[in-house]
Amino acid sequence: MSYAIVGFGKIGQALARAFARKNIEVAVASRRTPEALAPQARAIGPTVVAKSLRDALEADTIILAVPFGEHREVAKILPSWKGKTVIDAMNALVPLEELDGLLSSAFAAKAFTGAKFVKGFNHLIAATLAADPIVQGGGHRVVFLSSDDEDAIAPVAALAKQLGFAPVKLGKLKEGGALVHARGRTWGQLIFQDLFKKEQ
Repeated sequence: MSYAIVGFGKIGQALARAFARKNIEVAVASRRTPEALAPQARAIGPTVVAKSLRDALEADTIILAVPFGEHREVAKILPSWKGKTVIDAMNALVPLEELDGLLSSAFAAKAFTGAKFVKGFNHLIAATLAADPIVQGGGHRVVFLSSDDEDAIAPVAALAKQLGFAPVKLGKLKEGGALVHARGRTWGQLIFQDLFKKEQ
């Protein structure tokens, strides 16, 4: 399984740290050139590899950590997303009317035709996400996952565990997923809730 993080701002870098901590190779890409990202990527760890956007999208699993307005640009790069898992770590601070009344993940999913689309890793601030998810006493930091495709959640939950997090499935985007969505200026009840579980 190969992984890429698209977007190398605070959230993208926080996620890259999680991969580096476990020595899991991950490609990182943004609108900036790989050469521009490379020093920062190397500083995080040897398994974090700066690539061009097109090369990064060859990965099996792609984490979207771009500003919400840029997801369509990323989606256009591939003619089909079949066989790919896309993890949506974005938060949209736009009114629901601008999203056709849909939650931001359901709206973004429409752009990634054929992909298995999972909302995840979006409810924590970057500094918390970058910190070691395993705390004294053996607790694992919780990440919430939701998707309209039940099969899509399992591999993402497995990745979350590999990174040291405790995945908690919230079901479909419209139901449980609404708890971790920003809706305009209103935040879902689980956003910023920094929770731990004893077992993964």
